[in-house]
Amino acid sequence: MPQTELRYSSDLALDGAEILTRIEEIILQHDGGAGASKGRAYPAAAFTHTHLMATVSLLPKPHRDDAFVDALKNDVFAYLAELLPRPCWLSVDVNFSGNGYQTEFLE
Repeated sequence: MPQTELRYSSDLALDGAEILTRIEEIILQHDGGAGASKGRAYPAAAFTHTHLMATVSLLPKPHRDDAFVDALKNDVFAYLAELLPRPCWLSVDVNFSGNGYQTEFLE
């Protein structure tokens, strides 16, 4: 299950839930078997410089190669860049969880 975190300066008027839903759709366009994405959005009350940092974390799989990462990163970046006022810093990090990561749905 992919995870997306948005960390951004609170001077940005963003709809975190809407953005997370759209990023989930972008992930599924690149990997239809990725499933639902967990997402969190954190506006920062204390900050320097207007910015948004998006981190997309995935489990490593053979088909998620460098080309996959580049395409996903570029599409997430392009989507977010359309939303942001100027001037604004934008960072996108697509990464893979390591061997120490464990996730389970607890019922």
